[in-house]
Formats: sequence, structure tokens, C-alpha cells
Amino acid sequence: MANTKSAIKRMRQSERRRVRNRTIRSQVRTAIKTARTAGGDTLRTAVAEAIRTLDRAVTKGVVHRNTAARKKSALARRAATAR
Repeated sequence: MANTKSAIKRMRQSERRRVRNRTIRSQVRTAIKTARTAGGDTLRTAVAEAIRTLDRAVTKGVVHRNTAARKKSALARRAATAR
């Protein structure tokens, strides 16, 4: 257990960040999963939404930009072969 005032504050901050990051990461996973399973007319919009969600996660600092780039590239490749 934290025993200094600053350590207690850091615990509070990190807990708030953990919860916030968790929701953002969950949204990213859901968007990617939806884009992967989409087909036909919904494919283009699902991929665009997944890319938008990934970019937002990068801005928030939840996902590293190279990781997001890798995932976006994979989605784009998958969408290109599906056409």
C-alpha cells in the first residue's frame, strides 16, 4: 500500500487512466473485429470507422502509432483483396 501523499495521488491517477484506456482499447478491438467480419457494402464504412478509431486511440496515447499503422495496413490489405 502507498504510504506517501504523492504515491496515493499517483494510484488515483493511474486507476482513472487505466479505466479510460480500457474503454478506448475495447472500442478499437470492436471496430477492428467488425471491419474484419464485414463484407459487401458495409466493408468500406467498417474499415473507415476502424481506422478512425485507431487514430483516436493514438491521439489519446492508448495505442502506439506504429501498432496502429500496422493494424490499418492489415485492414487495408484485407479490404483490397475482398473487392
